[in-house]
Amino acid sequence: MSRKPRLRSGTGVTMHDVGQAAGVSAITVSRALHSPERVSTALREKILQVVEQLGYVPNRSARQLASARSHTVLVLIPSLSNTVFIDALAGIESVLQPAGYQMLIGNTHYSDSEELALLRAYLQHSPDGLLVTGLNQLPAFRQIVAQQALPAVYMMDLSEDDRPCVGFSQEAAGASMTRHLLERGKCRIAFLGAQLDERVIKRLHGYRLALQEASCHDPALEWLNPSPSSMQMGADMLDALLAAHPDCDGIFCCNDDLAIGAIARCQQRGIAVPAQLAIGGFNDLQAAAWTTPALSSIATPRFDIGVAAARLLLQQLNGEAMTSQKLDLGFQLKIRGSS
Repeated sequence: MSRKPRLRSGTGVTMHDVGQAAGVSAITVSRALHSPERVSTALREKILQVVEQLGYVPNRSARQLASARSHTVLVLIPSLSNTVFIDALAGIESVLQPAGYQMLIGNTHYSDSEELALLRAYLQHSPDGLLVTGLNQLPAFRQIVAQQALPAVYMMDLSEDDRPCVGFSQEAAGASMTRHLLERGKCRIAFLGAQLDERVIKRLHGYRLALQEASCHDPALEWLNPSPSSMQMGADMLDALLAAHPDCDGIFCCNDDLAIGAIARCQQRGIAVPAQLAIGGFNDLQAAAWTTPALSSIATPRFDIGVAAARLLLQQLNGEAMTSQKLDLGFQLKIRGSS
């Protein structure tokens, strides 16, 4: 009886070769590489050492045919330069990589149409699941996900429907910073917004709600720019705001970039922060604690959102009951010298 040919890696080294060199069966090698929890740590380390020595590369196509899985997850984020989403990616990877999954990363550039195009393109690689930022996808996007029965988890926000999601209330977070500025005795509080994606608009809604409750809302103090945010934009928006409304005594910036730029411009102009003008940011980036004065901000759990979203997706992929369809990880108001 003829033997089946042994599947080789790109280097010509087979799983059988690795097993012989490690003194184990090819099946044990497969388990160590694809189901590490099924072998001891010592044995897996020994096998990985042999894999490295021999230059073995697993035959991914053969594994996919055998398991009917690609062991990839499509992750769609709006920016690869924004620390918020880089932190979320780090959290996702910390869960998926040990479970034997690789990320296919798509940068949507805050564009619904690009998001849809990326979904269509990456479906050619047969991802096992989807992690996507935000909730406001195009109808065609939602239709494809449903038609493909693609397990998905939505990140950074909380849905009002039955979609699995991990995040926090953007509106509640916006209201929290605004109420803090009100508690500091400020009433002429402006909102500086950039990019104007769905999460920024929800923070704006929270800002409005808090000011309306305090009978302090003035639509003229809402300064919105759909362009990508930057520290320079924050400085420029502050100049324009104060030229039009010199009585403004507080500013809620939709992110820390704008807030840091506004604080720097206040220093240049001799405006006392927070005595003359209190400033609050959003996301609590690392630089927030190092401005002068240090920036008050809303701390958001980006890494933890990535971790929880990846775990929720793995539960779907493994056919397990999900811990929850909606995970609210909350936020923290970090009060510092700028307010």
